[in-house]
Amino acid sequence: MAKTYDPNNVFARILRGEIPCKKVLETEHALAFHDINPQAPTHILVIPKGAYVDMDDFSARATEAEIAGLFRAVGEVARGAGAAEPGYRILSNCGEDANQEVPHLHIHVFAGRRLGPMITKG
Repeated sequence: MAKTYDPNNVFARILRGEIPCKKVLETEHALAFHDINPQAPTHILVIPKGAYVDMDDFSARATEAEIAGLFRAVGEVARGAGAAEPGYRILSNCGEDANQEVPHLHIHVFAGRRLGPMITKG
């Protein structure tokens, strides 16, 4: 089933400059900015500039340049934050069961402390 992109989601509005963000990096294909509700000392969001609902949508429709551009931006953000050593976590929720809150693909970059297990068993 095709996913419907909401052009009025908060990240689309940030991309259009309607809502400010604390920008970390901007490239041809990606924008990175600090999360407004950080869950770790370093919590940066990296989003594609294209209209993609989630990772499933992005992996199916994005160009090779967009895919490479997004993932290179994630690495650049992590290195720029000094997180390559001792380490960082990336996470992207995809869909309702994963608790995706904004219907625009976004990758969380968490760092700055030991992050513990990824999910709780149960």
